[in-house]
Amino acid sequence: MNVIYNPNRSQWQELTQRPVFDVTELFSVVSPIFKAVSERGDDALKELELQFDKVSLQTLRVGDDEINEADSLLDTNLKDAINKAYDNIYAFHDAQRFEQIEVETMPGVKCVQKAVPVEKVGLYIPGGTAPLFSTVLMLGVPAKIAGCKQVIVCTPPSCEGKVNPAILYAAKCCGITEIFKIGGAQAIAAMSVGTASVPKVDKIFGPGNQYVMAAKQLAALSNVAIDMPAGPSEVEVLVDDTCVPAFVAADLLSQAEHGPDSQVVLVSTTDNDVVKLIEEELEHQLNELPRKDFAAKALRNSRCVLFDNMQDAIDFTNEYAPEHLIIAAEDYNDIANQITHAGSVFLGNYSCESAGDYASGTNHTLPTKAWAKAYSGLCLDSFIRKITFQEITEEGVKNLAGIVETMAEAECLDAHKNAMKFRRKSLNI
Repeated sequence: MNVIYNPNRSQWQELTQRPVFDVTELFSVVSPIFKAVSERGDDALKELELQFDKVSLQTLRVGDDEINEADSLLDTNLKDAINKAYDNIYAFHDAQRFEQIEVETMPGVKCVQKAVPVEKVGLYIPGGTAPLFSTVLMLGVPAKIAGCKQVIVCTPPSCEGKVNPAILYAAKCCGITEIFKIGGAQAIAAMSVGTASVPKVDKIFGPGNQYVMAAKQLAALSNVAIDMPAGPSEVEVLVDDTCVPAFVAADLLSQAEHGPDSQVVLVSTTDNDVVKLIEEELEHQLNELPRKDFAAKALRNSRCVLFDNMQDAIDFTNEYAPEHLIIAAEDYNDIANQITHAGSVFLGNYSCESAGDYASGTNHTLPTKAWAKAYSGLCLDSFIRKITFQEITEEGVKNLAGIVETMAEAECLDAHKNAMKFRRKSLNI
């Protein structure tokens, strides 16, 4: 691990950079996929699935038989784990329900804010080397609580044309039955434009590789909303000399194993001996991982930033704005109170990121690439819209007319002024 000692603040911007991708090149790959799906619909999707996922499909939608079969294909322990995770995620997101607001701002003027669900949502669930059935829960549960009228899932199939049974089981737990065997940018295109098989949605959610992320950005330029801009997953572990090196190494590796473009950062206020212990643990644990090749590539881009004091470490962390932040330090609550930029924060030696990734209840769909400075992680609000209503009575016209007319006149918008003036005159005010 590359160790940087007490970097000057002028170096922080460089040290907090993520791996850079040529977005122009990504769009040059993704744009023709959108064009093909838009022009030829299902036929294009089947061709693209053969090209990218190496599978020939007769139908794109997962049948009821395959969904029901998933139950028998899963180990009881895994099903129990999914059910318990579902309960925890449901409890946390159910507590986020919006209470309608009604305010009389002045006599005769009532303003209301009401929450309504996004009607049609599309969930993209990565498959491939790591089928993320946990993401089905993270997206499907709040969609269910919000009351979205239509929820569809797109996920890449295996070369046998099957969807991972854990993904199907998690979808069934969330009441999702419209599931399509489509992966990559073509799935995003299908949900954006709609085909004979795949409904067009109003908003697309879910993680994916760089091509999926580029496709989501392209979709957002048309008439489909997306959950957030995002990139490869990342973690920062902030430690002092009370950390447990084995825990820290495990946390860094749990992020690194996502893929070679993941980023892991260790920020430390300890002496170099603790960092060396963490490095030793990293080497030992890495060799035991089935996905060690992925993790090893990610670790080549990792770094440790060593500071003399915790305040600099905190300031650096806020500049980095990590997707996941683990605080393995003695005064973790005091430190957490100073964190202003992070997607999700894990407090103390026993709070591993894996808990949030799977089953503690918080959502694991989070802003990456320093977007935590401007975006929240996914929550119930992501699946709802807030509409305002207002009612103005005769008394309200009396109290509000002068204000509105004066402001409209000052902006040289006479029709705006007249809309209130005619009402005022009709009431002889």
